[in-house]
Amino acid sequence: MTHLLADLDEAVGWMLEHLPRELQVGAPLGLGKPHRLLNALYARVAADPARPMTLYTALSLDPPRAAPGLERRFLEPFAQRHFGADFPRLAYVDAQRRDALPAHVSVEEFYLQSGALLGSSQAQRRYASLNYTHVARALADRGANCIVQKVAANEDGTRLSLSSNTDLTFDAVDAIVAAGLPRPMLVAEIDPQLPWLDGAAAVDADWFDLVVAPPAPYPRLFALPRQPVGVAEHAIGLYASTLVRDGGTLQIGIGALSDALCHALALRHEDNPAYRRVLHALDPSIERHPAVRTSGGLDPFAQGLYGCSEMINEGFRRLVDAGVIRRKVVDKASLMQRVNEGGASALDLELVERDGQFLHGAFYLGSQDFYDWLHGLDDATRRGIGMKRVSEVNELYGLDEGLERLQRRDGRFFNTCMMATALGAAVSDGLDDGRVVSGVGGQYNFVAMAHALPGGRSTLLLRATREAGGVAESNIRWNYGHTTIPRHLRDLYITEYGIADLRGQPDEDCIVAMAGVSDARFADGLLATAKRHRKLRGDFAMPAAWSDHTADALAATLAPFRRDGTLPDYPLGSDFTPVEQRLVRALGWLKSRTGSRRDKLATVAAALLGPGDATDAEAMERMDLSQPRSAGDWLQARLLRLALHRTQAAAA
Repeated sequence: MTHLLADLDEAVGWMLEHLPRELQVGAPLGLGKPHRLLNALYARVAADPARPMTLYTALSLDPPRAAPGLERRFLEPFAQRHFGADFPRLAYVDAQRRDALPAHVSVEEFYLQSGALLGSSQAQRRYASLNYTHVARALADRGANCIVQKVAANEDGTRLSLSSNTDLTFDAVDAIVAAGLPRPMLVAEIDPQLPWLDGAAAVDADWFDLVVAPPAPYPRLFALPRQPVGVAEHAIGLYASTLVRDGGTLQIGIGALSDALCHALALRHEDNPAYRRVLHALDPSIERHPAVRTSGGLDPFAQGLYGCSEMINEGFRRLVDAGVIRRKVVDKASLMQRVNEGGASALDLELVERDGQFLHGAFYLGSQDFYDWLHGLDDATRRGIGMKRVSEVNELYGLDEGLERLQRRDGRFFNTCMMATALGAAVSDGLDDGRVVSGVGGQYNFVAMAHALPGGRSTLLLRATREAGGVAESNIRWNYGHTTIPRHLRDLYITEYGIADLRGQPDEDCIVAMAGVSDARFADGLLATAKRHRKLRGDFAMPAAWSDHTADALAATLAPFRRDGTLPDYPLGSDFTPVEQRLVRALGWLKSRTGSRRDKLATVAAALLGPGDATDAEAMERMDLSQPRSAGDWLQARLLRLALHRTQAAAA
């Protein structure tokens, strides 16, 4: 019988009364984590060493914390407006960040908020390196005895939707029971802010043992601030968009590179002449690229795409609205086969249109605009979106492999990585000292799936360079002390300088292809290293065209399309006000020019010697620097004026 409560402390008391002394608690990643309930549980357990607890979870979302100075002046007002002053930060995350978890409390995560816990010994020691699809099995191995989850409720409360996170709960319960263990206690916290999604995401309320419905006010859902898309990101997105075949399947990750890809796909469909103009400027020979000819295309989407991705995000919203994501699939293998082979009858097509879905995901996360979109879906669009178990979305070997292969024809799997080697290995989640930046998540699943599917392709997106201590470094390395994707699964890589097709190629050809999409400053050194290790013939000379692979040349090429709005800073919308968008550019410019001691001194000197008048009074007011009140404020004001002046001049 389901127990119903409204008070969080009373709910925690009920849980502790009915659970074993040692708590083994699972919580969904991302949005489905019930922050208020978890905080109440953590407070009670942290104060009682007699109740040890291990929390199994991932992606514990925490609003950003600003460093002193200009960053804090910008971020604190934005964060209060964006997340809300009453947003419940997770208490265990704060403790973990400070290495202050009590000895009897452990937090084990398989995916970390990117880069947020590099300095936490407790987080790094208890990180579990797991493929997303193996987490349910791990929860069974660890004997999880409780799962807590945020849910949406229908009007009369008789049905509850797992909404944002159908990914692991169903799989975990099945795995725990299959292992011969008791069914875990299932606890739901109702959040009226969470969009309702039906179908496989919804269950009867009595599926849960305890349902908690705390009273208002309800804090906002955690919304990811949409980041600006720069020149390099737009170039990568444009190249990637040429590899998508009409009538195929699309999986994408998250971040500025994925935003750029979705913008390029929408542009390809909605304004094909503009799309071709910018592509031609980027690479006049793009139509003749072998990977584009055999695997992609440049035309609008006559059939549309089917979206199948562990995470549904802002980019999918854009593609659904643009009519790119619209190819429907059904759960009938014979019908899917007739459709794929072109032998479907009028009745078959009618059934696909009536019962089919065009977008499947295991969890969702995005901006407040994205959540509003989900809340406001019309009935037809809502029926077209299906939230599934991660075992159904991230691999073929689930309920019906034959059906899933038919649905995912011409699968294109786009994910990001931090670095890649010249021989085709990818570094996506960790550093060579063993510390974890994020986690493998589903990346390996999708790379392996691309190789298992006829016509499938895996594409890893990365920027060609990074700044470290004010010094440019190549993201294409000869070797690196950590690997996420091994080189035997190499396929397609894309940087802002082009497409490298490595699938099935010998090492020498892979090296040449990867050097060909490197920054010009590093390509020759990469080739020299390959020759030294007997992996490249000694007479190979770097083609002259590679010398144009520079940030300045790329910026000049795309400048007209940046000015006319074809390639905007925020292609999927922005959470920043217009003045904040100008400040984001200025602060980014300032950060890039103060990475080293020498650059910092030069930038400070330029700020002190430059004009003192404000070039953007509104921006100075937003940062509370119109009237500096101390010497430190005065220097910050001078630096900000310099940055605003330089970035506004560059944008003109």
